[in-house]
Amino acid sequence: MQNSTLQVQPPSEVKKSDSGLTRWLRKYFWGIAFLLPAAVIFILFLWMPIIKGFFYSFYQVDFVKGNTYVGLDNYKAALEDPVLLKAIGNTLYYVFLGLLIGFVVPIFFAIMISELRKFQGFVRVSAYLPNVIPLVVLYSVWRWFYDSVGPINGTLTQVGAEKVNFLTDPSWSMISLVLMETWQQFGAAMLIYLAAVLSIPRDWYEASEIDGAGVWQRIWHITLPSIRNLIVLMFILQLIAASQGFQSQLAVLDGGPNNATMTYALLIVKYATTRLNLGVATALGVMMFLVLGLLSLVQYRLNKEVN
Repeated sequence: MQNSTLQVQPPSEVKKSDSGLTRWLRKYFWGIAFLLPAAVIFILFLWMPIIKGFFYSFYQVDFVKGNTYVGLDNYKAALEDPVLLKAIGNTLYYVFLGLLIGFVVPIFFAIMISELRKFQGFVRVSAYLPNVIPLVVLYSVWRWFYDSVGPINGTLTQVGAEKVNFLTDPSWSMISLVLMETWQQFGAAMLIYLAAVLSIPRDWYEASEIDGAGVWQRIWHITLPSIRNLIVLMFILQLIAASQGFQSQLAVLDGGPNNATMTYALLIVKYATTRLNLGVATALGVMMFLVLGLLSLVQYRLNKEVN
């Protein structure tokens, strides 16, 4: 009977296909395959424009005669614009109103819906429906609501109150836009908060009820602390989104009356599309990018220290 011997392959003769890189590619191939198209789109349509924005901010952009290097002249022209301070003030006011009105409403409705025992699905769909309305229809309907002969002023007249110039009065124009956008957009944020609230273990609520805790005590000591990280994330996202707001200001009032709704982002749009000065527009965009990036980092560090 012949003895069989086990031949060990020397390390030098190991196939190249068994290298660490090949094993790693074999393991994560499908994940990379699904991720690559999204990554390419992300780089081409997000990061490339950001990088080109930094580049164009130092040039006088002319697609016919070619770009001319102007150094910091675009930043100087942007800072010397007399409308800039007005636009910054309007943006801060718009962000404040958006956080004061639009940030609290989704949390309130999410907690309220989570406490319902019946018709919860119907209320969810009803709250989200305004979010699917096309913006053109939304702006047209709310312009009619805010009109001097519209339903809101008609109701005020019937109860003996004076009419309100929602869109032509500078003190009311920005508030009117925030109310319109809150009504239209709070449904999507509400569903995110609702999913987080419903993921909280019900045992915690049952134990608190046994201990005699009321509704407000359960919300304050269980619900809000459990979704604190989500609240911080949504706060940052809404802060960034509100800082970049210009759609309603442009479509409804075009920055008026008397620049009362001229936001910083709308000023960038005006430079790019009306004045055709892409150099100053990109300079304004770079400054906004740096400020928002710094605020996001500060908020992230503060939240990390709290946790």
